[in-house]
Amino acid sequence: MTKKKKIVVFTGSGVSAESGISTFRGGNGLWANHRIEDICTPEALIYNRQEVIDFYNTRRKELLETTPNAAHYAITELEKHFDVQVITQNIDDLHERAGSKNITHLHGELRKLRSSKDETATIPFEDWEQKMETKHADGSLLRPFIVFFGESVPEFDKAMKIAQQADILLVIGTSLAVYPAASLVHCVPNSVPIYLVDPGEPNISGITNPLHHIKMNASEGVPKLVEMLIKEIE
Repeated sequence: MTKKKKIVVFTGSGVSAESGISTFRGGNGLWANHRIEDICTPEALIYNRQEVIDFYNTRRKELLETTPNAAHYAITELEKHFDVQVITQNIDDLHERAGSKNITHLHGELRKLRSSKDETATIPFEDWEQKMETKHADGSLLRPFIVFFGESVPEFDKAMKIAQQADILLVIGTSLAVYPAASLVHCVPNSVPIYLVDPGEPNISGITNPLHHIKMNASEGVPKLVEMLIKEIE
């Protein structure tokens, strides 16, 4: 039996935006209306806890009202033909709901909470509204399972190792401007083809791999790309 090629799929906010998820960056992004220092730093969680909790409660409520789109389902379809690993900057669970199995979340997950003492001590959270004073079993206050500005990215080393094993890299809906996540495109071997799906002009400086830029939104471009990749191995 022929060994399946390994496809690594690196996704950003452009994938989730088409499902109605608010993006953080851009002219109408969440950071245009909120100060990062007020809601997305460890210090904010201490001195501005109510606003931080309310902000992520709103994001969680929004998430529960959305569904995966054609891009999410197309990525799932790849798993029937390739060994697929998804690395995402997104904190939603739309990849999971679409059926993807192997997902690494770089920036955390809205549908989980974590201990304030231990970043690995997470619990699933099915509701949308976190109460202010809810505590973890270790006695610390629960907080959103989100990597705040100024915090390390615990899953980045794992993501780097996954990227290094890629036979094909798909980069979908990301500006390649948020580090360290954006540096993953430089972790794949130089011979590995990179397929970029984004209607804009992501930062591709320094990429020397064979590069194919599909200038479409994710829900349109990803199904077309997946269909092409599957046909190539049939």
